[in-house]
Amino acid sequence: MHGDMIVQTIQLALTPVFVLVAIGNILNILSTRLGRVVDRARTLQERHGTTEGPQHDMVVNELRLVHRRMTLITHAVRMMVLSGLAIGVTVAILFLSGISGFDWHTAAAMTFLASIVLLLIALVLFLRETQVAAKALRIPSDYLELHREI
Repeated sequence: MHGDMIVQTIQLALTPVFVLVAIGNILNILSTRLGRVVDRARTLQERHGTTEGPQHDMVVNELRLVHRRMTLITHAVRMMVLSGLAIGVTVAILFLSGISGFDWHTAAAMTFLASIVLLLIALVLFLRETQVAAKALRIPSDYLELHREI
């Protein structure tokens, strides 16, 4: 009977583990984006001292956007990591509950809920970062030459 309890506990712990895999994938995406933003920041910092006038203003404006993006991504990563940790705690609670015989399912539900809330916060931050990135990449209407028919 004890073996059946362990198998049941493992099955119960699988759902949070799938969420943990998703969190890992999103963290991979965020870290890739952060790497690209850092590279862009370095390029802009090199250009900062060599530009003046309108070009300098464009560099400063983009540096501000890049700084905002780095802040948002960093916060999103933090929320994702905390979410992953909460999932780990959930799995640990489920195993301890199954092994010890104590009913800690309410605690497991609370940590799982906390993980989902942290995940949602991270996704909102990620959405905001993509909006800032789109703003940074907007092509000025002068370059589009919308007054001409091609």
